Amino acid sequence: DVNEIPSVTFEQPWDKLSVYPFKVIAWTPEYVSSMTQEILSQLPEKFYLHQNSPNPFNPTTTISFEVPIPSQVSLKIYNLMGQEVTSLSQSWFPIGSHSLVWNGKDHLGIPVSAGVYIYRLQAQGFQKTRKMVLLK
Repeated sequence: DVNEIPSVTFEQPWDKLSVYPFKVIAWTPEYVSSMTQEILSQLPEKFYLHQNSPNPFNPTTTISFEVPIPSQVSLKIYNLMGQEVTSLSQSWFPIGSHSLVWNGKDHLGIPVSAGVYIYRLQAQGFQKTRKMVLLK
């Protein structure tokens, strides 16, 4: 009962929980149930890699993806010869929808040439590849 407990203190190492955000829902049981169902309905049920936007792009593009369980996500950009151009992520992501921006530069920070590039997401046994076009 919120009226009986005026505050709650969490004693956790917050720096180690940054990939596990949470919400505290308090009020009537009906409200808590309703809010819990609403939050759960917005969580992704499977991994998904969206088409980058905009596509074609210049100078930047956004790559969005969904993560159904906390996972280490690898998102890499390749040229058409299969050579890795850059890695946008090799990090843990919490459940939810996420976006990363590619600035059209390689791992050394050098702008790449116009053309078709491949981006690949890998996480928890899931992998998906899509194409994008950089125009200059």
